[in-house]
Amino acid sequence: MPTPHQDLPRSTPTGYAGVEPAPPATAQAGAGQTQPNPWVAAAQRLGKAAEDQDEHRLLNANGHAVDETAGGTRPGKAASTIPWNVQDEKSGTLFARRLGRGLLWTVVALAAVTGLRSWFFPDRPAPAPPPVVKSGPDYPTDAARAVASRWATAYLTWDEKNPTARQTALAMDMPSDANTALGWDGKGRQSVDELYAGEVTVLQHGQARVHVEAHVIANGGSADQGNWLALDVPVAQTHGRIVVSGEPGIVGLDLDSVTVPTPSPTQPDVDMSQQTKDVISQFFTAYASGNASTVAAPGADIPTLPKGFTLASVQDWNVDAGSGANRSGTAVIKWQTAGGTIEQTYRVVITRVASASAQRWQVSDLHGGAY
Repeated sequence: MPTPHQDLPRSTPTGYAGVEPAPPATAQAGAGQTQPNPWVAAAQRLGKAAEDQDEHRLLNANGHAVDETAGGTRPGKAASTIPWNVQDEKSGTLFARRLGRGLLWTVVALAAVTGLRSWFFPDRPAPAPPPVVKSGPDYPTDAARAVASRWATAYLTWDEKNPTARQTALAMDMPSDANTALGWDGKGRQSVDELYAGEVTVLQHGQARVHVEAHVIANGGSADQGNWLALDVPVAQTHGRIVVSGEPGIVGLDLDSVTVPTPSPTQPDVDMSQQTKDVISQFFTAYASGNASTVAAPGADIPTLPKGFTLASVQDWNVDAGSGANRSGTAVIKWQTAGGTIEQTYRVVITRVASASAQRWQVSDLHGGAY
């Protein structure tokens, strides 16, 4: 009877000890057939040998197993079971392996998709911020108006009895080599009664044009015989100052009639207007006397009215419809001044001031005009 060791695969130079490599596939093997596993066949033979040995032991007449290896046939015990068998992979292990492979391929796919998207649809860089243009200092329009006003006054003033006075005054605001006569023939007499500098038009290379309006009186006449005219004065900024750079030109005044859009009228609060009319009267009385702070709301900063005004009457007072501790309204006041009266309009803010025992309304702000 063969022993378990006799049917083990023989060792080969390249294999494990006792393992005989599987015979090569023959040409007669049909397509799709697989070669038997030598380890499985060996396990089957060893299992058969073990069963035969167990059966031999049972045949002993004394009912005891006889160990045939006692006579030195082979050491050790005979295997009573198959020494190995082929086991299927556990489902949990298989699932974990497949899950790991799935995650790995998912990562690879995401990387590939992201890379392809960046090839065909690259991210656009953020737009660069607009360049910062450093502008030079603003044109000194106030200085231009001041110089043009002084120079225009001298230019429009002349007296044939004192011809050099005009040239001296003009030279103050002109280059040193300029002609200060500027076309006057040295005859006649003219003076400036009023003069106002207006718009400054800034040009290139430090040049500008100042629009001046003046009321002039010819040949020593009275003020009511004067005439309004406009003058464009060319000026230039040079060496840190403003100078008149050339002859001016007299232009017409824009006296065309215009219309001004009127805001929608505000609905008045009649009851509130009646309740606070005395407050307005007391305030304007104190305002004319220079004691507005005595009747104004706490913290109000209202400049004192010039001297020479006395309250003649409160012609009208209307509080705008609304609510709250601050209310606005329009006051029409008639002042007595210079031997006569003049009517003026104010926008007034009144504030409710409360104390422990009572509350009252007081003026907290005002400015001239209806808006």
